[in-house]
Amino acid sequence: MSGTRGRKARWGIVGAAALAVAAAVLDPSGLRRYLALSAEVARMEEENRRLAAENAGLSREAHALRSDPAALERAAREELRFVRPGERVYWLGAGDGGTP
Repeated sequence: MSGTRGRKARWGIVGAAALAVAAAVLDPSGLRRYLALSAEVARMEEENRRLAAENAGLSREAHALRSDPAALERAAREELRFVRPGERVYWLGAGDGGTP
């Protein structure tokens, strides 16, 4: 009799474990939530790396603008469209749809 009792106890444990696994998989705050949050963490880590690289580039540019007159002139010419006296500017098309 003890053999069947032990067998029933093992099947009971296996059944309880199967129910626990099923509950973890089907529960919205269980395994599915963990996988979704893991994917979100990976996405945010990638975004943090991208933003850190962008910050480093902007920091280098800010340092150059403070210390290098040529960088300051380049920025003024590119972004503000400054022109030195006597220079001619030829616009080959309004790529942005606006006037110079």
